[in-house]
Amino acid sequence: MAKKSKLTKSKEQKKIKELEEIIDQSKDKYLRIAAEYENYRKRTVEERFEAIENGKKAILKSIIPVLDDFERAEKANKNTNENDGFFLIQQKLFDSLKKEGLNKINTSIGKEFDVNKHEAITQIKAPKKNLKGKIVDEIESGYMLNDKVIRYTKVVIGK
Repeated sequence: MAKKSKLTKSKEQKKIKELEEIIDQSKDKYLRIAAEYENYRKRTVEERFEAIENGKKAILKSIIPVLDDFERAEKANKNTNENDGFFLIQQKLFDSLKKEGLNKINTSIGKEFDVNKHEAITQIKAPKKNLKGKIVDEIESGYMLNDKVIRYTKVVIGK
């Protein structure tokens, strides 16, 4: 009878080891699936955010030429004042776009040319010596969406 109990105990121990291996494999499989799901969830959240930002960028880029037209009209009509109707419309449009993250790149004459924000259209003889290699004129405004340039400021450089 002692032989049977030893034989039974070894079979039971073998069965216990097999079951422990199955449990370990199941735990490992569960952890891998949980990690894959977490990675998938993070990836889809990021992709969704990028899709929204790209859509916003496309819409804002299509509206920027309207702002350009307002700027040209403002320059053409030198007698504008802040109560002028078209100026109010321009400001309201820009304020709405600013709420979405659109900002105008500030460029002033005499400022250093920055390749990360400006696009040089042409070079002309600098009217003053201190304007060599610097911005002489701004042709078209540049814009940033949050911290990314979506349109470079078109400028004329002095040489």
